[in-house]
Amino acid sequence: MDQARTLAVVIPACNEETTLGSVLRHVDALPCVKEIIVVDDGSLDRTAAVAAACLSPRVRLLRQSRHLGKAAAVRLGVRQVTSPITIIQDAALAYDPREIPFVIEPILAGRADVVYGSRLLARGAACVTSSSLSHGLANKALTLVAGLLANSRRSDVGSSCTAFRTPILQRMPIASRGCGLAVEIAATISKTRARTCEVPIACDGRSFQEARKFGLEDWLATLWSILFYNALAAVGPRRRAGIRAIDEWLSSVRPAAPQPAIATLAVPAAGK
Repeated sequence: MDQARTLAVVIPACNEETTLGSVLRHVDALPCVKEIIVVDDGSLDRTAAVAAACLSPRVRLLRQSRHLGKAAAVRLGVRQVTSPITIIQDAALAYDPREIPFVIEPILAGRADVVYGSRLLARGAACVTSSSLSHGLANKALTLVAGLLANSRRSDVGSSCTAFRTPILQRMPIASRGCGLAVEIAATISKTRARTCEVPIACDGRSFQEARKFGLEDWLATLWSILFYNALAAVGPRRRAGIRAIDEWLSSVRPAAPQPAIATLAVPAAGK
């Protein structure tokens, strides 16, 4: 797959007027980007005005009349995507947009259908440890639980930097709210035949004060999301239908595996 203009960047944003302009400039400068969809999630500041002021023809602004949460914003944005690859970009610059080409490369190379960015691999290793120790340990514990339930070996369940072949994301039932979006997506993908991999990403580590904003209640909510979407929700009819739709699409676009040649033995003619 050619990298030129194959990517849609969906940016859910709520009260991010101070960082959104920088995000848009960095994303628009990437040669792989075809469309940038900003979804204003009921912001009370100038977030929508910042997006509207962007002169790039690739930028589109969608607005939710009230705050409905990140998952609802992503659902709205993904429905408008026309590019073959989609990535969800954080509007607060928690993830550097210049990492995007590294994240989508395995999809472009045909090695993966979904790629997770990990803050704990190689180049990104410092960004989590720069926050509080308890924050890092909690993330590792939740990653372990999610890995056991999903039978996967992801290193960073707390990362929401993920790239997809677009039809996968458009067929996915997304029902979560709050901090459960990344968990729900990973749990659903783990039940499909999608090929996944992780790549290292750099990000801005949270200070101890910022990390404290993600408190015990948030960690417990994330744990509940891991248990719910990997076990209870997975057996629901809507979830099963979404998983089946993703697998059917993957089967339709992947070349059939070549059948092994059947060796034949020459039968000697009678009397020889």
